Amino acid sequence: MAGLGTRVLPGAKTTPKNLLNVVDRPILSYVVEEARAAGIEHFVFIVGRGQGAIEDYFDSNPEIEGTLEAKGKLDILADIRRDLPQPGQMSFIRQMAPLGLGHAVWCARDVIGDEPFAVMLPDMLMMAKRPALAQCVDAYAQKGGNIVAVEPAPKGEAHKYGIVALDGQDGRLNRMTGMVEKPAPGTEPSNLFISGRYILQPEIFNILETQERGAGGEIQLTDGMFNLMKTQAFHALEYEGTTYDCGDKIGLLRANVAFALARPDLADAARAAIRELL
Repeated sequence: MAGLGTRVLPGAKTTPKNLLNVVDRPILSYVVEEARAAGIEHFVFIVGRGQGAIEDYFDSNPEIEGTLEAKGKLDILADIRRDLPQPGQMSFIRQMAPLGLGHAVWCARDVIGDEPFAVMLPDMLMMAKRPALAQCVDAYAQKGGNIVAVEPAPKGEAHKYGIVALDGQDGRLNRMTGMVEKPAPGTEPSNLFISGRYILQPEIFNILETQERGAGGEIQLTDGMFNLMKTQAFHALEYEGTTYDCGDKIGLLRANVAFALARPDLADAARAAIRELL
C-alpha cells in the first residue's frame, strides 16, 4: 500500500519503507512469499509517487543476473530470481494521494473485479509456522464471508490499536460484532487487535466509493468493514504467530533480530553478535 513511511524516516526518504531490509531481503519479499504460500496467484500493489523501486525490484535485472552467472555465483542468482513473478502476475496501481488504507483498497477495484480478495499490509511482517495468510484462507474455507486476522495486544496497550468485538470467544475463530479504533482505556471490547491480514468480499468497493473520510481525514478500511458487517458475516481469526510492525523503527529492529535468529545459516553468528553488543 502507498504511504509516506513517516515513522521510519529518514530511512524511507528515498527508499520505499516496504523495501527496507529485514536481514538480507526487503520486507515486501517476505510478504509476497507469504501470499504465494497461501495460494495467491495475482498480486496488486498500490504505490505512490517515488515508489517506482517496488516495481523495479520485482523485475529482471539483466546486468546483475548476467554478472552473477558469469562469476558462478549461482546460489545468489537463484535467491534473486525466486522473487520474480511470472509475466502478468503483478499489477501496479498509483494511488495518487495518501488518503488512507480504505482508499488504497478502493483503487484496486477494477483489477480485482467481483471476487473475494486478500489484503496484506506490507509493513506488518508475520512470523508463523504456517503462514498467516494461509491460516486466513483455512478460516475462509471453514466460514466464508470476511476474515480478519487478529492477535492479543500487549497488556495495557489495547487502546492503541483497532480492537475487534466478538460474539463470544471460543477458540481462535469467532464471529465479529464490531470494531473499535483506539478505544478509551478500560472500554476495550476485547484484547484482540487487527494485525494486517484480511480476506474481504468485493462488495466493500461500493461502500468505500462513497464513504466519507474518517480518522485523520482519511478513508478508513475499518469504517468500510463496519458498514459491510451490517449485511455480511465477519470472523476474527487469532492467528498463530508473531507480528512485527516494520513501519516502526523498533519494530523493524525486532524483525531483523527475530528473522536472523530464525535463519539456520545466520542464527549462531547473530546470537553471538547480540551477546557482544549487550
